[in-house]
Amino acid sequence: MACNSCDTKPADNGTGNGGNTTVTPTKPKSQAPEFNADSAYAFVQKQVDFGPRVPGSEAHSACRDWLVSTLEGYADKVISQEGSMPIYTGKQLKFTNIIASFNPEQGNRILLCAHWDTRPFADQDKDPANHQKPIAGANDGGSGVGVLLEIARLLKINPVNIGVDIVLFDLEDYGQPEFAQGPRQADSYALGSQYWSKNPHVPGYQAKYGILLDMVGAANSRFRVEGFSNQYAPSIVQKVWSTANDLGFGAFFPMEMGPPIQDDHFYVNTLKGIPTVDIIHLENNGYQTFHSSWHTMQDDMSVIDPTTLKAVGQTVLTVVVREDKGEL
Repeated sequence: MACNSCDTKPADNGTGNGGNTTVTPTKPKSQAPEFNADSAYAFVQKQVDFGPRVPGSEAHSACRDWLVSTLEGYADKVISQEGSMPIYTGKQLKFTNIIASFNPEQGNRILLCAHWDTRPFADQDKDPANHQKPIAGANDGGSGVGVLLEIARLLKINPVNIGVDIVLFDLEDYGQPEFAQGPRQADSYALGSQYWSKNPHVPGYQAKYGILLDMVGAANSRFRVEGFSNQYAPSIVQKVWSTANDLGFGAFFPMEMGPPIQDDHFYVNTLKGIPTVDIIHLENNGYQTFHSSWHTMQDDMSVIDPTTLKAVGQTVLTVVVREDKGEL
């Protein structure tokens, strides 16, 4: 039975009116379309099938073309932001940030992002012989993109009224490797997001807030609250983590503090000023920060679990839908 308001009449509480009170139930929040984990998994698989998407490689170029073409089938507008940035060696590398916009004329916007390139070095691999080999990047790169592609597909079928920008950053994972000689360099990672934060695809671009997805596909992932997210965007942390718990994904999104990670969102926060959170797998075992496959040759499709993709994708999609309805 449903009702807009229900009168309850408990025993007299001394007020002389029988203790009559009126209780107005909380209106149920909107439900998002069903996030298809199998579709997201297939999007991850497609990326991995190109091979390591290292900037400058044929696999990188082929994957870029596929991503642009795929998003053009879903979004209202797709922009390829091309440029070059110096990597840790001083060499300039070309990059392409890919931006897919829904309702580009709308001022009220949400930013969703991930990086689509992969690490050229498996410098965390237990076998030193693998340290200079590129990784497949199923989880680190592929999973976040796969989730966002499925969200883009669903937004095409189920339009919202607010503006949504999906930004796929390039040159995130070309940071100085462990084996490199010389002093450690600051800001050698996340080059594509550094560039975009200083040179957004639309002059004066702003969004209400942003959500970054990084390493969101491994089985039994735990997305603890990343430190910079809590520092720069605590209210967005509450939106996302409370939505996840409301949907029954609390085991994936524990309200536990994790360490600060200088990921793409750090620059979106500090250089662009858009409060942005990072949904990223963070271990809590005292000796390891990320998933065991991080920057190793083991970061392949065997790591990816559709159940985790579902938890993240359904949460983020629901945040978008509830924001559209003014419920967050």
